[in-house]
This record gives sequence, C-alpha cells and structure tokens, in this order.
Amino acid sequence: MDKVYTAFLNTKIGWLEIEGNEKGLNKVSFIDKPLMLPENVPELLQEGVRQLAEYFEGKRKIFDLPLAPKGTDFQQQVWKEMLAVPFGQTTTYLAIALKIGDRKLSRAVGAASGSNPIAIIIPCHRVIGTSGSLTGYAGGLETKRDLLMHENPMVFGKQGELF
Repeated sequence: MDKVYTAFLNTKIGWLEIEGNEKGLNKVSFIDKPLMLPENVPELLQEGVRQLAEYFEGKRKIFDLPLAPKGTDFQQQVWKEMLAVPFGQTTTYLAIALKIGDRKLSRAVGAASGSNPIAIIIPCHRVIGTSGSLTGYAGGLETKRDLLMHENPMVFGKQGELF
C-alpha cells in the first residue's frame, strides 16, 4: 500500500487539505483548520500547494498535476469530463450526461460530482443545474459561488443570479 502524505493551504475561502502518494494527488478537501503539521511533504504535494496558491492568486488557470482519485469507473468518467470544463466557464449535469451518452444519467452525474475527492482541481464547482442554478457543493454553495466569481466575475448578474 502506498504511503499517503498530507499538506495544507490556507486560502481566501478557508483551509484546504491536500493528500497524495507517489502516484498523484488523491484528495483536496475543505477543512476547518489543520490538526497537525505535515512531516516530510513530498515534492508532488509541495507542487500541488504551489499550484493551488497560484490559482487563488489569479496566476493559474490550468493545473498540471498527476491525479489519482479513487472512484468507480463511472465516477472516473464523470471527473474526466469535469476536467475538460475550461476555467471561467460552466456546464450542467445534463450536458455531462449527454457527453457520456445518456441523458438519464443526469442524477448519477450529480452524485459522482458530489463524490469528487479532488475539489477545485477537478472542477465540480463549474457544474451547475440545467436551469442555471447553483446546486450542492462539498464546500457549501457560498464557496461554489466564490470559486465561480473568482474564475469569472461576469458569471453573475447584478442581482447575484447566475447568467
């Protein structure tokens, strides 16, 4: 079994916990605060922290990291489609279901999105409801809105409604 390493990053939306092994990043999740200081953080995680910091500084739009999320074949397929959604743009659960090949999979796509273990880097925050509404997000809807605003301030209208 591969040893799992942990690193932390304090961002404008709160603390992130970054986990990975020698194969790639396994997890990026929102936490209240670190409970420990990491030891012997490998270069891969240091690079993950650097790229996430650059993202929040507005200096990075594309991540270049090896990813190793754990999930079913279907979840992996959905996460791969999410990785194709460009910075500053959104798509819908239905659109991803159609790309996978069956519009009836829209709810399953939503469930796979909710199981995404690598927040921000696998950009499930860029996936919204067909009506344009913000829907569930592990970091909370306010965080989802903040991430979308960070990427594209023009994505919301004067009333705070998603275009």
